[in-house]
Amino acid sequence: MMTSFFKTSVIELKAVQKSSPVHRNDHGYGTNITTSLWKRKHTGIFCCQSGESDRALMQQSKTQKVRALKEMAVSTTTTPNTSITNGLGILQFLAGKTYFITGATGLLAKAVVEKILRRAPDVGKIFILIKAKNKEAAVDRLKTEIINSELFECLKQRHGKYYQDFMLSKLAPVVGNLCESDLGIDANLISEIAEEVDVIINSAANTNFEERYDVSLHANTIGPCRLMDFAKKYCKNLRVFLHVSTAYVNGEREGMITEKPFYMGESIAREKVASEFLPLSYPALDVDDEIKIALDSKVAFEGNLEDQKMKELGLERMLDPMILSYGKGNLPSFLVNPEVVIDMIPVDMVVNAIIAAMAKHGIAGKPGIKVYHVGSSAVNLLPLGDLFKYSYEHFICSPINMDTEGKTTDMKEMKFFSSMDDFSSHMQTEIVQQRRLAISGNNASQRLERKCKMIVEHAINLARVYQPHMFFRGRFDNSNTHKIMEGMSEEEMKRF
Repeated sequence: MMTSFFKTSVIELKAVQKSSPVHRNDHGYGTNITTSLWKRKHTGIFCCQSGESDRALMQQSKTQKVRALKEMAVSTTTTPNTSITNGLGILQFLAGKTYFITGATGLLAKAVVEKILRRAPDVGKIFILIKAKNKEAAVDRLKTEIINSELFECLKQRHGKYYQDFMLSKLAPVVGNLCESDLGIDANLISEIAEEVDVIINSAANTNFEERYDVSLHANTIGPCRLMDFAKKYCKNLRVFLHVSTAYVNGEREGMITEKPFYMGESIAREKVASEFLPLSYPALDVDDEIKIALDSKVAFEGNLEDQKMKELGLERMLDPMILSYGKGNLPSFLVNPEVVIDMIPVDMVVNAIIAAMAKHGIAGKPGIKVYHVGSSAVNLLPLGDLFKYSYEHFICSPINMDTEGKTTDMKEMKFFSSMDDFSSHMQTEIVQQRRLAISGNNASQRLERKCKMIVEHAINLARVYQPHMFFRGRFDNSNTHKIMEGMSEEEMKRF
């Protein structure tokens, strides 16, 4: 369906668990770069690229012809069969291109912007879709959340006093919303974007594990659909469409999960039924019913405080709240299978995979769909038990668990439970015991009791939210990603 829109090649990249931003220290659990995006509740990275034909070139304006001829000249020097010296031709592809990026106020897309500007400063304009009341508010968010971000420290040092001018010359804030028709973009600006944009990167998503169904559906499914409609309707010169999402759109699949996209009409539920027995008919996803459920739930829950409560629980990422709670002594045990293999991917590795795949297929110009998993569970196994063991060793050396007097308290190895009842019972006993010891044996005050109750409830909520991932039996094949790496030159490997 996607390829017929643009005569493009579609890339699906799935990154699983990430650890921290840009090697220096990242949807907690990884990202999924997928092309078969809105066919599932959660979306992924989706990359399309279009080829120029002689007939299309003849129909273009003079300006477009010059631009197209330049691109064809670059493409000629960096064909898909480039030598080892040229590699994929990443820098050649990035140069002079105009980008339209969503989700750039979030970590992943922000890191993509930083890497592009740092490694290829000769890129064209980068349109940044920002949810804001007006252009002034969008510019303010651009400066506050992107330009002034610590992530861009290298660029600040490189450009010195001209840093702001450089960034503002490259980044163009666009007031809009993925959930609105035509993305809520002003009609005059749409014409400019449609004329110039070569690459669309969609990294906008709601990564809250306990988000309301209607909110998640609009942000992670309907939003990408609207973006794809926008690209189909306006962006006639589009070369690449990239969509980013979590690899856990694969649901509760088990075993080796191959780099294969879903096509219209396919679903995980249908696949699971087929693997268990041969039914007379397969369950089908009724999109209209799904949307109706979402709208009904939106009405039912309108005005509640769930969003604020989730933020207070610190559930923005997957691993951060668990590991920090453990280090502070608030999570001495957890509901987890210690033998389950987890994927840990630094955000810059995901960024490099995005850029490499984008360049590879942007230069090739062949229609089709390609999936890339950016994960470690198939090649560099890390059981959850080992993760908590390493965390224990880290907090022994660098403790963050302090008592009321500011003294470091003893750190214990994580205890694992397979039953929610056993886990809940242990947490209640352990936390109360810890807090009573912390006040030297005095009877627990009402304040202490409330504190213990909050800690236990938070731990139980974390366990309930993360249970599917703590017992996840799937592993992500990354053969396609390895092939991309093999096609890179030594210079590209150093830069990306």
